[in-house]
Amino acid sequence: MDDDLRVRESIESLVESAGYTPLVFPSAEEFLQSGTLPQATCLIADVRMPGMDGIELQRRVRLERPQLPMIFISAHQDDDARRRALDGGAVEFLYKPFDGADLLRAMDRALKEE
Repeated sequence: MDDDLRVRESIESLVESAGYTPLVFPSAEEFLQSGTLPQATCLIADVRMPGMDGIELQRRVRLERPQLPMIFISAHQDDDARRRALDGGAVEFLYKPFDGADLLRAMDRALKEE
């Protein structure tokens, strides 16, 4: 999830190139309303989004799917958000711009731990 269309498209293309079938959403609310949480295998979410932020999304997801791996991305150097995400069980926290290989490694690690 990312409110920036270009970032969503880039992540979607990268994840598809690795053989996965991504679903992308512009907001946490749209993701939660989509009904896809039960089938999700890994979430990649921006920390700062309009409406519900990524940390609140993580809190809500943990209520239903406590073991679902989450990877956070952020364009902002926010050490507090990074700490809260990782303390909340995030697999990785990447700052934009990040190397696509780093994201794919985090996904591989997340999916092996699941």
